[in-house]
Amino acid sequence: MKYLVLIISLLTLCFGAQSQLLTPQTMMYPTSNGDSLEVDVYLPNNTGTFPVILIQTPYGKFSFRNGMPLGIKRNLSSSNYAFVILDCRGRFANLSKFDASVDKGDDGYDLVEWIATQSWCTGKIGTWGPSALGNVQFETAKKQPPHLTCAVPQVCSPQFFYKDYYAGGSARVAYLEQLDGLGFGVSSTVIAHPYYDFLWSSAEASTVYPDSIKVPMLLTGGWYDHNTDGMLFQFDTCTKNSILPAGTKHHLLMGPWVHGGSGAAYVGSAIQGQLTYNNAAGISDSVALEFFDYHLRSINNGWDSKPAVMYYQMGDDQWLEDSQWPVSYVTPTNYYLQNDFSLKTTTSVTGAWTFSFNPTSPSPTVGGATLNANLDQGPYDQVPLVESRFDLLTFDTPILTKDLKIKGKIEANFYVSSDKKDTDVAIRITDVYPDGRSMLLLDGIQRMRVRNGYRVADTSFLDSGVVYPVSVDLPSTAITIKAGHQLRVIITASNYPMYNRNMNNGGEMYPGGNLDSVHNPEFVINKIHVGTTHPSHLVLPVDNTNTSIAEIDLFKVEIFPNPSNKLINIQSDEVIKLLTVFDLSGKKLLQTSENTNQIDVTNFKSGVYLLVIETKKGTVTKKIIKN
Repeated sequence: MKYLVLIISLLTLCFGAQSQLLTPQTMMYPTSNGDSLEVDVYLPNNTGTFPVILIQTPYGKFSFRNGMPLGIKRNLSSSNYAFVILDCRGRFANLSKFDASVDKGDDGYDLVEWIATQSWCTGKIGTWGPSALGNVQFETAKKQPPHLTCAVPQVCSPQFFYKDYYAGGSARVAYLEQLDGLGFGVSSTVIAHPYYDFLWSSAEASTVYPDSIKVPMLLTGGWYDHNTDGMLFQFDTCTKNSILPAGTKHHLLMGPWVHGGSGAAYVGSAIQGQLTYNNAAGISDSVALEFFDYHLRSINNGWDSKPAVMYYQMGDDQWLEDSQWPVSYVTPTNYYLQNDFSLKTTTSVTGAWTFSFNPTSPSPTVGGATLNANLDQGPYDQVPLVESRFDLLTFDTPILTKDLKIKGKIEANFYVSSDKKDTDVAIRITDVYPDGRSMLLLDGIQRMRVRNGYRVADTSFLDSGVVYPVSVDLPSTAITIKAGHQLRVIITASNYPMYNRNMNNGGEMYPGGNLDSVHNPEFVINKIHVGTTHPSHLVLPVDNTNTSIAEIDLFKVEIFPNPSNKLINIQSDEVIKLLTVFDLSGKKLLQTSENTNQIDVTNFKSGVYLLVIETKKGTVTKKIIKN
């Protein structure tokens, strides 16, 4: 029940709590299996026709009576859209219609086509929603209803991947408890299959269907969401495999967001954990509306000319655009763990450092990519509760003299020995601020018995004192560790309750099918080895260029002619305060606050330059070309 309360509170935050509820029209629509399902219909007024945004939810359509999403809230009378909200079959208003043989995608197909026949619908329908509300959009799109025009799935992953439930072979305890609490009841099945077997391979194969998608999608994810790599996978596979022309029209929006939860942290909010990202506020709504306006209302707003990828560079706190993810211009750079607990780009003298673990006193989860009523989400300071303990190692870069821009997946490759048959290697990557805060960026874990693979046949226990190579999988990110900061890696043998505790005894991992049993725990002494023979290191995808495509427009701006050999005009719906031109090395070439609607590039060499436009609303960077 606590998880349902959490979801309802999230929806209230997203859509705005109101003293007076919206009153929908309740209607019934027929399904292909002979049932009729109840939907709520919200119309801007009682006359006219509207494109429709469809939301299918397992969490109660009544939540939307607090207000519509996409920033519309209670101002429905001025909306350009009608909304239809469905309680998924077997949930809330449609509880009695549960039928395990009916695909949610079939219900979605029937609903889309029913909406298209209604007098208040233009015949164009898009879908929207986060998490489970996002997964069902894929299921509906797979069925290819003729009147489905586009979709906006957020922070979701419709595939059933082993690693989503077992991170490095360790059960995602908090995540599974969340799913059980929400009524999905998957933990018993997951725990019965701790190794990659036929169940996992068949589940994965049956739930990957980008080649069935024929409508453009705006996929929205968060750098602190547990589905980060799931969203990136969906974008990649849909872009490559969706039915043309949809495959060329998918877009990706990645913000500094958590999955969602209590407090102020949710997709589209500025506050995430203990940090605030002001430029992220409301962007998920504004970009989605731009997408819907183009596809559902045929508004010529330039959406078709936007680069496919829009992502938030944390640390710099700016939106950037690119044609692909991962970006093509990063350089994999090794940062080696040193014998003096530093991180440097050169190998260390040989050494080994000990970190212990008592399964009855695990290192606590503090923030990160989790959704659980009992856990914080997002970036949190690791100093008070994690780094204050004795059972860890930390390695830091020197205080940076220039920004360190990371874009993509960080690789973590270590050399480990242990005095027990099995153990875990859990790491956290943090951004250390000048004031001492160690703000969580990423975390990951690897169970040593399955370091070589996740099938039963891959299991390999440890011999005491023998050094083994191990890699810890980490999700993708986009972060600039600012000059004056440090990058830190924290190494422990646990991160609980994010991940299951290892008893270190080499026995059955989940005795009696218990998700997190404490059975014959053994105190373990582990070592991280460094040096030329055992070069434990991180591989950082570093952007050493200044060639990132421009920031996402926070305001409307037009530049013309571009290319030009003389004058370039700038028109904006915001008053321009300052214009600055840089070359691609970052050298400032021109700055003016006097004539803020025109620049002269006559004396520039032919090539590409960056034009920074500053207004009260924010800053936008554009590429300009001198021919």
